[in-house]
Amino acid sequence: MHLPDDEHIGNRIAVQRKRAGLTQRGLAQRIPYSYSLLRHVESGHKKASPELVDAVARALRVDTAALTGQPSEHPMRPDRVAALVRPIREALDLYDLPTDPRTATASPSDLIASADALCRDVREARLYQAAAGLPDLLTDLTASCHERPSTELWRAMASACRSAHDVTVKLGCHDLAVIALDRMGWAAEHAGDPLLGAIRQYKRALSYRSPDAEHGIGLRMVAYGHRLLEQARESTGKLAVAGQLHLGGAVLAARAGDRPAVEEQLARAAETAARTGEVGTVHWLSFGPSNVGAHEVFARLQLRQYDEALAAARAIRPPHGWAASRQAALLVDVARAELATGRNEAALTSLLKARRLAPQQTRFHPRVRETVLELLQSRRRSPDALTRLATWIGV
Repeated sequence: MHLPDDEHIGNRIAVQRKRAGLTQRGLAQRIPYSYSLLRHVESGHKKASPELVDAVARALRVDTAALTGQPSEHPMRPDRVAALVRPIREALDLYDLPTDPRTATASPSDLIASADALCRDVREARLYQAAAGLPDLLTDLTASCHERPSTELWRAMASACRSAHDVTVKLGCHDLAVIALDRMGWAAEHAGDPLLGAIRQYKRALSYRSPDAEHGIGLRMVAYGHRLLEQARESTGKLAVAGQLHLGGAVLAARAGDRPAVEEQLARAAETAARTGEVGTVHWLSFGPSNVGAHEVFARLQLRQYDEALAAARAIRPPHGWAASRQAALLVDVARAELATGRNEAALTSLLKARRLAPQQTRFHPRVRETVLELLQSRRRSPDALTRLATWIGV
Protein backbone atom coordinates (compact mmCIF):
# COMPACT_ATOMS: atom_id res chain seq x y z
CA MET A 1 0.00 0.00 0.00
CA HIS A 2 1.36 3.41 -0.97
CA LEU A 3 2.03 5.83 1.88
CA PRO A 4 -0.06 8.98 1.31
CA ASP A 5 2.30 11.50 2.91
CA ASP A 6 4.33 13.33 0.27
CA GLU A 7 6.92 14.02 2.94
CA HIS A 8 7.54 10.37 3.85
CA ILE A 9 11.11 9.32 4.61
CA GLY A 10 11.53 7.67 1.23
CA ASN A 11 10.78 10.96 -0.46
CA ARG A 12 13.47 12.67 1.59
CA ILE A 13 15.93 9.89 0.80
CA ALA A 14 15.29 10.47 -2.91
CA VAL A 15 15.90 14.21 -2.53
CA GLN A 16 19.18 13.73 -0.67
CA ARG A 17 20.29 11.00 -3.09
CA LYS A 18 19.74 13.25 -6.10
CA ARG A 19 21.58 16.07 -4.40
CA ALA A 20 24.53 13.69 -4.04
CA GLY A 21 24.34 12.90 -7.76
CA LEU A 22 23.50 9.22 -7.26
CA THR A 23 21.00 6.97 -9.00
CA GLN A 24 19.00 4.48 -6.98
CA ARG A 25 21.35 1.69 -8.07
CA GLY A 26 24.34 3.83 -7.17
CA LEU A 27 23.07 4.38 -3.64
CA ALA A 28 22.07 0.73 -3.25
CA GLN A 29 25.67 -0.25 -3.97
CA ARG A 30 26.79 1.82 -0.97
CA ILE A 31 24.38 0.38 1.59
CA PRO A 32 23.68 -3.18 2.70
CA TYR A 33 20.18 -3.14 1.18
CA SER A 34 18.90 -4.11 -2.24
CA TYR A 35 18.04 -1.80 -5.11
CA SER A 36 14.52 -3.24 -5.10
CA LEU A 37 13.96 -2.37 -1.44
CA LEU A 38 15.38 1.13 -1.88
CA ARG A 39 13.13 1.74 -4.89
CA HIS A 40 10.03 0.70 -2.93
CA VAL A 41 11.03 2.81 0.06
CA GLU A 42 11.55 5.91 -2.08
CA SER A 43 8.20 5.44 -3.82
CA GLY A 44 6.45 5.08 -0.45
CA HIS A 45 5.34 1.48 -0.96
CA LYS A 46 7.47 0.24 1.93
CA LYS A 47 8.46 1.79 5.22
CA ALA A 48 12.08 2.65 5.90
CA SER A 49 13.50 0.85 8.91
CA PRO A 50 15.69 2.84 11.32
CA GLU A 51 18.63 0.70 10.24
CA LEU A 52 18.09 1.55 6.57
CA VAL A 53 17.79 5.24 7.41
CA ASP A 54 21.07 5.13 9.35
CA ALA A 55 22.80 3.33 6.48
CA VAL A 56 21.55 5.84 3.91
CA ALA A 57 22.55 8.78 6.12
CA ARG A 58 26.08 7.40 6.42
CA ALA A 59 26.33 6.75 2.69
CA LEU A 60 25.08 10.23 1.78
CA ARG A 61 26.99 11.91 4.61
CA VAL A 62 23.94 13.67 6.01
CA ASP A 63 22.37 13.74 9.43
CA THR A 64 19.56 11.23 9.95
CA ALA A 65 17.34 14.17 10.90
CA ALA A 66 17.54 15.33 7.28
CA LEU A 67 15.83 12.06 6.31
CA THR A 68 13.31 11.85 9.13
CA GLY A 69 12.07 15.43 8.66
CA GLN A 70 13.07 16.77 12.07
CA PRO A 71 15.08 19.86 11.07
CA SER A 72 13.42 23.25 10.86
CA GLU A 73 12.17 24.20 7.41
CA HIS A 74 13.34 27.76 8.00
CA PRO A 75 16.72 28.47 6.36
CA MET A 76 17.75 30.62 9.33
CA ARG A 77 18.18 29.13 12.78
CA PRO A 78 15.16 29.86 15.02
CA ASP A 79 17.34 31.60 17.61
CA ARG A 80 18.71 33.97 14.96
CA VAL A 81 15.20 34.79 13.72
CA ALA A 82 14.10 35.43 17.31
CA ALA A 83 17.07 37.72 17.94
CA LEU A 84 16.24 39.66 14.79
CA VAL A 85 12.55 40.22 15.49
CA ARG A 86 12.50 40.48 19.31
CA PRO A 87 13.48 44.18 19.30
CA ILE A 88 10.74 44.85 16.73
CA ARG A 89 8.16 43.22 19.00
CA GLU A 90 9.36 45.28 21.97
CA ALA A 91 9.21 48.53 20.00
CA LEU A 92 5.67 47.79 18.81
CA ASP A 93 4.67 47.23 22.45
CA LEU A 94 5.43 50.86 23.37
CA TYR A 95 2.43 52.30 21.56
CA ASP A 96 0.22 52.94 24.63
CA LEU A 97 2.94 53.57 27.24
CA PRO A 98 4.01 56.97 28.58
CA THR A 99 7.05 58.34 26.77
CA ASP A 100 10.36 57.56 28.39
CA PRO A 101 11.94 60.96 29.16
CA ARG A 102 15.32 59.49 28.33
CA THR A 103 14.23 58.82 24.75
CA ALA A 104 16.00 61.24 22.44
CA THR A 105 14.24 61.54 19.09
CA ALA A 106 15.26 63.04 15.78
CA SER A 107 13.40 65.89 14.12
CA PRO A 108 10.04 65.11 12.50
CA SER A 109 11.48 65.64 9.03
CA ASP A 110 14.32 63.20 9.75
CA LEU A 111 11.90 60.60 11.12
CA ILE A 112 9.66 60.90 8.05
CA ALA A 113 12.67 60.52 5.77
CA SER A 114 13.84 57.49 7.76
CA ALA A 115 10.42 55.84 7.40
CA ASP A 116 10.60 56.33 3.64
CA ALA A 117 14.14 54.95 3.51
CA LEU A 118 13.05 51.91 5.50
CA CYS A 119 10.21 51.33 3.08
CA ARG A 120 12.69 51.41 0.21
CA ASP A 121 14.75 48.74 1.97
CA VAL A 122 11.66 46.53 2.19
CA ARG A 123 10.75 47.13 -1.45
CA GLU A 124 14.27 46.16 -2.48
CA ALA A 125 14.03 43.07 -0.24
CA ARG A 126 16.84 44.17 2.10
CA LEU A 127 15.17 42.39 4.98
CA TYR A 128 18.05 42.23 7.45
CA GLN A 129 18.77 45.94 7.04
CA ALA A 130 15.11 46.82 7.50
CA ALA A 131 14.77 44.57 10.54
CA ALA A 132 17.82 46.17 12.13
CA GLY A 133 16.53 49.70 11.56
CA LEU A 134 12.94 49.16 12.65
CA PRO A 135 13.22 49.09 16.48
CA ASP A 136 14.85 52.51 16.89
CA LEU A 137 12.62 54.12 14.28
CA LEU A 138 9.45 52.70 15.82
CA THR A 139 10.57 53.83 19.29
CA ASP A 140 11.38 57.36 18.13
CA LEU A 141 8.21 57.70 16.07
CA THR A 142 6.06 56.52 18.97
CA ALA A 143 7.58 59.13 21.26
CA SER A 144 7.26 61.89 18.66
CA CYS A 145 3.66 61.04 17.81
CA HIS A 146 2.75 61.31 21.52
CA GLU A 147 4.73 64.48 22.22
CA ARG A 148 4.32 66.51 19.01
CA PRO A 149 1.67 64.77 16.90
CA SER A 150 1.03 65.73 13.30
CA THR A 151 -0.66 64.07 10.34
CA GLU A 152 2.73 63.59 8.67
CA LEU A 153 4.25 61.90 11.72
CA TRP A 154 1.27 59.59 12.14
CA ARG A 155 1.54 58.66 8.47
CA ALA A 156 5.23 57.89 8.98
CA MET A 157 4.28 55.78 11.99
CA ALA A 158 1.80 53.86 9.85
CA SER A 159 4.51 53.40 7.22
CA ALA A 160 6.95 51.99 9.76
CA CYS A 161 4.31 49.60 11.12
CA ARG A 162 3.49 48.45 7.61
CA SER A 163 7.22 47.84 7.01
CA ALA A 164 7.35 45.85 10.25
CA HIS A 165 4.48 43.76 8.95
CA ASP A 166 6.16 43.11 5.60
CA VAL A 167 9.50 42.17 7.16
CA THR A 168 8.02 39.81 9.74
CA VAL A 169 5.79 38.12 7.16
CA LYS A 170 8.80 37.45 4.94
CA LEU A 171 10.71 36.07 7.93
CA GLY A 172 7.82 33.75 8.77
CA CYS A 173 6.79 35.50 12.02
CA HIS A 174 3.10 35.78 11.24
CA ASP A 175 1.95 36.40 14.82
CA LEU A 176 4.10 39.51 15.03
CA ALA A 177 2.93 40.60 11.58
CA VAL A 178 -0.65 40.69 12.92
CA ILE A 179 0.44 42.94 15.78
CA ALA A 180 2.24 45.24 13.33
CA LEU A 181 -0.95 45.63 11.29
CA ASP A 182 -2.92 46.43 14.44
CA ARG A 183 -0.44 49.22 15.17
CA MET A 184 -0.75 50.40 11.57
CA GLY A 185 -4.49 50.73 12.10
CA TRP A 186 -3.86 52.71 15.31
CA ALA A 187 -1.57 55.11 13.44
CA ALA A 188 -3.88 55.38 10.41
CA GLU A 189 -6.78 56.35 12.67
CA HIS A 190 -4.72 59.13 14.26
CA ALA A 191 -3.60 60.30 10.82
CA GLY A 192 -7.23 60.51 9.71
CA ASP A 193 -6.29 59.04 6.35
CA PRO A 194 -8.87 56.66 4.81
CA LEU A 195 -6.33 55.52 2.20
CA LEU A 196 -4.12 54.17 4.96
CA GLY A 197 -7.07 52.40 6.54
CA ALA A 198 -7.98 50.80 3.20
CA ILE A 199 -4.39 49.67 2.61
CA ARG A 200 -4.39 48.06 6.04
CA GLN A 201 -7.52 46.11 5.10
CA TYR A 202 -5.76 44.94 1.93
CA LYS A 203 -2.77 43.72 3.96
CA ARG A 204 -5.06 42.04 6.49
CA ALA A 205 -6.98 40.31 3.73
CA LEU A 206 -3.83 38.80 2.23
CA SER A 207 -3.20 36.92 5.47
CA TYR A 208 -6.23 34.80 4.45
CA ARG A 209 -4.73 33.64 1.15
CA SER A 210 -3.28 30.39 2.50
CA PRO A 211 -5.03 27.24 1.17
CA ASP A 212 -6.59 26.32 4.52
CA ALA A 213 -7.74 29.84 5.45
CA GLU A 214 -11.33 31.09 5.48
CA HIS A 215 -11.10 33.12 2.29
CA GLY A 216 -14.50 34.68 2.87
CA ILE A 217 -13.14 36.64 5.84
CA GLY A 218 -10.40 38.08 3.65
CA LEU A 219 -12.95 39.07 1.02
CA ARG A 220 -14.98 40.88 3.69
CA MET A 221 -11.84 42.83 4.60
CA VAL A 222 -11.40 43.79 0.94
CA ALA A 223 -15.01 44.98 0.83
CA TYR A 224 -14.50 47.02 4.00
CA GLY A 225 -11.43 48.59 2.43
CA HIS A 226 -13.56 49.77 -0.49
CA ARG A 227 -16.07 51.28 1.96
CA LEU A 228 -13.30 53.18 3.71
CA LEU A 229 -12.26 54.66 0.38
CA GLU A 230 -15.67 56.28 0.07
CA GLN A 231 -14.48 58.78 2.69
CA ALA A 232 -11.50 59.86 0.55
CA ARG A 233 -11.52 62.61 -2.02
CA GLU A 234 -11.13 61.66 -5.67
CA SER A 235 -7.48 61.30 -6.62
CA THR A 236 -5.03 59.05 -8.41
CA GLY A 237 -4.07 57.70 -4.99
CA LYS A 238 -7.65 56.67 -4.25
CA LEU A 239 -7.87 54.91 -7.61
CA ALA A 240 -4.58 53.09 -7.00
CA VAL A 241 -5.67 51.81 -3.60
CA ALA A 242 -9.02 50.71 -5.03
CA GLY A 243 -7.22 48.86 -7.80
CA GLN A 244 -4.95 47.16 -5.27
CA LEU A 245 -7.99 46.04 -3.30
CA HIS A 246 -9.38 44.47 -6.48
CA LEU A 247 -6.10 42.58 -6.87
CA GLY A 248 -6.39 41.34 -3.30
CA GLY A 249 -9.90 40.15 -4.12
CA ALA A 250 -8.59 38.31 -7.19
CA VAL A 251 -5.93 36.52 -5.13
CA LEU A 252 -8.43 35.40 -2.50
CA ALA A 253 -10.99 34.33 -5.10
CA ALA A 254 -8.29 32.29 -6.85
CA ARG A 255 -7.38 30.56 -3.60
CA ALA A 256 -11.07 29.74 -3.17
CA GLY A 257 -11.26 28.39 -6.74
CA ASP A 258 -13.89 30.96 -7.75
CA ARG A 259 -13.00 31.59 -11.41
CA PRO A 260 -15.83 34.05 -12.22
CA ALA A 261 -14.86 36.20 -9.23
CA VAL A 262 -11.20 36.11 -10.30
CA GLU A 263 -12.09 37.32 -13.78
CA GLU A 264 -14.31 40.09 -12.42
CA GLN A 265 -11.70 41.37 -9.94
CA LEU A 266 -8.87 41.26 -12.48
CA ALA A 267 -11.01 43.10 -15.02
CA ARG A 268 -11.81 45.85 -12.52
CA ALA A 269 -8.16 46.15 -11.54
CA ALA A 270 -7.09 46.35 -15.19
CA GLU A 271 -9.71 49.02 -15.91
CA THR A 272 -8.44 51.06 -12.96
CA ALA A 273 -4.80 50.60 -14.03
CA ALA A 274 -5.66 51.87 -17.50
CA ARG A 275 -6.81 55.10 -15.85
CA THR A 276 -3.86 55.49 -13.47
CA GLY A 277 -0.98 54.14 -15.52
CA GLU A 278 2.10 53.10 -13.57
CA VAL A 279 1.56 55.12 -10.42
CA GLY A 280 4.86 54.25 -8.77
CA THR A 281 4.26 54.60 -5.04
CA VAL A 282 1.07 55.63 -3.28
CA HIS A 283 1.42 55.17 0.45
CA TRP A 284 4.14 52.57 -0.26
CA LEU A 285 2.02 50.65 -2.78
CA SER A 286 2.97 50.32 -6.44
CA PHE A 287 0.00 50.02 -8.75
CA GLY A 288 -0.40 49.89 -12.50
CA PRO A 289 -0.65 47.49 -15.43
CA SER A 290 2.52 45.63 -14.39
CA ASN A 291 1.25 44.89 -10.90
CA VAL A 292 -2.09 43.78 -12.35
CA GLY A 293 -0.18 41.39 -14.60
CA ALA A 294 1.86 40.02 -11.70
CA HIS A 295 -1.29 39.34 -9.67
CA GLU A 296 -2.89 37.70 -12.70
CA VAL A 297 0.07 35.31 -12.91
CA PHE A 298 -0.48 34.31 -9.27
CA ALA A 299 -4.23 33.94 -9.74
CA ARG A 300 -3.88 31.79 -12.89
CA LEU A 301 -1.34 29.67 -11.06
CA GLN A 302 -3.79 28.99 -8.24
CA LEU A 303 -6.49 28.07 -10.77
CA ARG A 304 -4.04 25.64 -12.44
CA GLN A 305 -4.19 27.69 -15.64
CA TYR A 306 -0.45 27.33 -16.16
CA ASP A 307 -0.21 28.29 -19.83
CA GLU A 308 -2.36 31.35 -19.15
CA ALA A 309 -0.11 32.27 -16.22
CA LEU A 310 2.97 32.15 -18.45
CA ALA A 311 1.21 34.18 -21.14
CA ALA A 312 0.29 36.83 -18.56
CA ALA A 313 3.92 36.96 -17.39
CA ARG A 314 5.20 37.45 -20.95
CA ALA A 315 2.79 40.36 -21.43
CA ILE A 316 4.17 42.33 -18.46
CA ARG A 317 6.24 45.40 -19.30
CA PRO A 318 7.86 46.36 -15.99
CA PRO A 319 8.26 50.09 -15.37
CA HIS A 320 11.66 51.58 -14.68
CA GLY A 321 12.54 51.12 -11.03
CA TRP A 322 10.00 48.36 -10.37
CA ALA A 323 10.69 47.06 -6.87
CA ALA A 324 13.09 44.13 -6.70
CA SER A 325 10.79 42.42 -4.21
CA ARG A 326 7.93 42.52 -6.76
CA GLN A 327 10.12 41.30 -9.63
CA ALA A 328 11.51 38.42 -7.59
CA ALA A 329 8.07 37.34 -6.37
CA LEU A 330 6.86 37.27 -9.97
CA LEU A 331 9.82 35.10 -11.01
CA VAL A 332 9.00 32.63 -8.25
CA ASP A 333 5.44 32.35 -9.54
CA VAL A 334 6.70 31.98 -13.11
CA ALA A 335 8.98 29.15 -11.95
CA ARG A 336 5.96 27.33 -10.49
CA ALA A 337 4.11 27.63 -13.81
CA GLU A 338 7.17 26.51 -15.77
CA LEU A 339 7.60 23.48 -13.54
CA ALA A 340 3.92 22.57 -13.95
CA THR A 341 4.28 22.67 -17.75
CA GLY A 342 7.43 20.54 -17.84
CA ARG A 343 9.89 23.41 -18.33
CA ASN A 344 12.22 22.33 -15.54
CA GLU A 345 15.35 24.09 -16.79
CA ALA A 346 13.41 27.32 -17.26
CA ALA A 347 11.99 26.98 -13.74
CA LEU A 348 15.47 26.67 -12.27
CA THR A 349 16.63 29.67 -14.29
CA SER A 350 13.73 31.76 -12.98
CA LEU A 351 14.55 30.84 -9.38
CA LEU A 352 18.20 31.76 -9.87
CA LYS A 353 17.15 35.14 -11.34
CA ALA A 354 14.92 35.71 -8.29
CA ARG A 355 17.87 34.92 -6.05
CA ARG A 356 20.07 37.45 -7.82
CA LEU A 357 17.41 40.16 -7.60
CA ALA A 358 16.28 39.63 -4.00
CA PRO A 359 18.40 37.01 -2.22
CA GLN A 360 17.05 37.56 1.28
CA GLN A 361 13.41 37.40 0.20
CA THR A 362 13.96 34.43 -2.12
CA ARG A 363 15.72 32.42 0.56
CA PHE A 364 12.71 32.61 2.88
CA HIS A 365 9.96 32.28 0.24
CA PRO A 366 7.90 29.11 0.90
CA ARG A 367 7.08 28.58 -2.79
CA VAL A 368 10.80 28.56 -3.59
CA ARG A 369 11.20 25.66 -1.22
CA GLU A 370 8.26 23.82 -2.80
CA THR A 371 9.61 24.32 -6.31
CA VAL A 372 13.14 23.24 -5.43
CA LEU A 373 11.87 20.09 -3.75
CA GLU A 374 9.79 19.19 -6.80
CA LEU A 375 12.72 19.85 -9.12
CA LEU A 376 14.91 17.58 -7.03
CA GLN A 377 12.28 14.84 -7.03
CA SER A 378 11.74 15.02 -10.79
CA ARG A 379 15.37 14.25 -11.68
CA ARG A 380 17.50 11.16 -11.43
CA ARG A 381 20.43 13.42 -10.69
CA SER A 382 20.50 17.10 -9.83
CA PRO A 383 22.62 19.69 -11.67
CA ASP A 384 25.14 21.58 -9.57
CA ALA A 385 23.14 24.82 -9.74
CA LEU A 386 20.04 23.12 -8.30
CA THR A 387 22.06 21.37 -5.61
CA ARG A 388 23.64 24.65 -4.54
CA LEU A 389 20.27 26.39 -4.50
CA ALA A 390 18.77 23.60 -2.39
CA THR A 391 21.61 23.84 0.12
CA TRP A 392 21.27 27.62 0.25
CA ILE A 393 17.54 27.56 1.14
CA GLY A 394 18.03 24.78 3.67
CA VAL A 395 16.44 21.85 1.84
